[in-house]
Amino acid sequence: MSIPFPSRLLTTVALVAVSASSAAVAQEKVLYVAAYGGSYEQLMREQIFPAFEKEHGVRIEYTAGNSTDTLARLVATRSAPQIDVAIMDDGPMYQAIALGLCKEVEAAPVYDDLYDMAKVSGGKATGLGAVATGLMYNTKYFAEQGWPAPTSWADLKDPKYAGKLVVPPLSNTYGLHALVMEAELGGGNERNIDPGFTAFKSEIDPNVLAYEASPGQMTSLFQSGQAVLGVWGSARINSLANTGFPVEMVYPKEGAVSLGIIGCPIAGRDTPEAQALLQYLLSPEVQEKVARGYGYGPVNKKAKLTDEEAKGIPYGPEQVGQLRVIDWDYVNPVREEWNTRWTREVER
Repeated sequence: MSIPFPSRLLTTVALVAVSASSAAVAQEKVLYVAAYGGSYEQLMREQIFPAFEKEHGVRIEYTAGNSTDTLARLVATRSAPQIDVAIMDDGPMYQAIALGLCKEVEAAPVYDDLYDMAKVSGGKATGLGAVATGLMYNTKYFAEQGWPAPTSWADLKDPKYAGKLVVPPLSNTYGLHALVMEAELGGGNERNIDPGFTAFKSEIDPNVLAYEASPGQMTSLFQSGQAVLGVWGSARINSLANTGFPVEMVYPKEGAVSLGIIGCPIAGRDTPEAQALLQYLLSPEVQEKVARGYGYGPVNKKAKLTDEEAKGIPYGPEQVGQLRVIDWDYVNPVREEWNTRWTREVER
């Protein structure tokens, strides 16, 4: 029996509506990413993610926060994960891996193009960028004083910097890097940190104007002329230099320290685009854009920067390949103990 025309029309309309609804659902794939806020988030949203979203038919939902915020969020939601890809500093990321929050990174050709420092042991995360922790100094002030540029981690002990030195606290990765390098100067390392505490307590602390964690306050102390020498990361120094303020990054002769920018796919999530996003972020083109736009050193050997673009950024095998990498598997379990000791002995 044939269906009357009005009924056929209603059936057709209903089928079209269902089909359109299904197509909308199919297109509305969402990839949840947790990473840094501020200008990094702006760069990702405006220059990096749109091409990926278009190619993969996915919408990226971005949760901004610092690395400790992201780690805390992952821990709090581990029974029902809500994030597909997390991007954090290397210290917190190694904690995430140890807690079983990350899953295996799938093999892909792009990983063969990375510097060794970007290859995370265990295969559950990958380096995405490199920041070098070194020394920042006010070039104008140094020239006025007739001082040569600093060259060594030992310069933090020089009495001429009394009251004009800024070092992040130990709770900050840059401060931890400084402690480890001072320990090395005294014959120690992560596993023998005593020489570092001795150096800070007896020789460096008298020079320190402030143990400052806030990037905004660090910048303010330099711009006001209160501080002229500090320990900081290359991306931060690069951003300040780009404002026209007379600062430069120094790679100390004993070595700058790597602060790795690490990404991992989150365990308990089954979103194929998570693996694709990590590979996309490691492509030479994206690595170059992030270097130019934010100052992270490329970890893909095929990424190319001009001399001007690479200024102040860890770039190439001589800089990226030789960055001192912290043994986070050892440090993370003892970090709270170090923090307590730092508060008691150094930053009283």
